Amino acid sequence: MEKGERVVILGTNGAGKSTLFRHLNGILKPTSGEVLINEERINKKNILDVRRTVGLVFQNPDDQIFAPTVAQDIAFGPMNLGLTPDEVEERVAESLKLVGLDGFEERTPHRLSGGEKKRVAIAGILAMKPEVLVLDEPTAGLDPKTSTDILHLISRMNHKLGMTIIMSTHNVDVVPAFAQRVCVMHNGCIEADCTPKEIFSQPELIKKAHLRLPRIAMLLELLKEDGYDLSVELTCDNAKIELVRLLEDK
Repeated sequence: MEKGERVVILGTNGAGKSTLFRHLNGILKPTSGEVLINEERINKKNILDVRRTVGLVFQNPDDQIFAPTVAQDIAFGPMNLGLTPDEVEERVAESLKLVGLDGFEERTPHRLSGGEKKRVAIAGILAMKPEVLVLDEPTAGLDPKTSTDILHLISRMNHKLGMTIIMSTHNVDVVPAFAQRVCVMHNGCIEADCTPKEIFSQPELIKKAHLRLPRIAMLLELLKEDGYDLSVELTCDNAKIELVRLLEDK
C-alpha cells in the first residue's frame, strides 16, 4: 500500500479479511511471510512505533470502546503516548470534531447508536494521529444513511489529512465510490489486485469469489444483454451519463 491510497480488501465473510488486518499492526504474528511497515519488518523493538503508524478500527466498536465516557475512551491512546494533559485534551477535541461528535465528551459510549459508536472508535484511533487507518467492515450493521455518512467521513480522512486508508468489506456496492484499488480475497488468498473497473470486468473472478456486480452495474449489464449499446459503469454519475447518451441516441 502506498502513502495516501484508498484500498479496499473485498471478500465474503470468512475470506480472511479480519485475520489479515490483525497482522497489520502486530496484534497477530504471521507464521509465514512478513509484514513491512515503512519497509521495516514488525518486531518487538518497533511494535509501539508500528501502532502509532497504523491505527486499526475493529468491525464491532464494542470490542474497542471500554471507558465510562467518550472523552476518556478517546484519551486512552494519547495518554499512553506520554503526552501532557493539555495535549491529550486538544487531541480529544480535534478527533471529536473530525468525526462530527462535538459535545459528546461526557456521553456514555454504550448508550450511543451504532453509527455514533463507530465514530467514537474512529476518533480514538485518529487521536493517535496514525499515517494509516485500517477499518474492518466499517459499515457492517449500519443502516444505509449511516453507512454513507461513515464512508464520507473516511474519505475526508483521506483527502483532508492525507491518510492511507485500508478498508475491508463484503459489500460490493460501497467499492466503486470509494476505492482507488481493490484486492479480492478468497479463502485466505488475494485473487486479484487492480482498479474497481478491472475487478468488475472479470465475471469468472467475481463468480469464484462468490461476489456480484454492484447494483448499478447489474442494471446496465442487463440492458447491454438486451442489445442496448452502452458500457457497464459502476457509479451513479457515470451510469447517468450512459443512460442520457442512450436516450439522446434514440
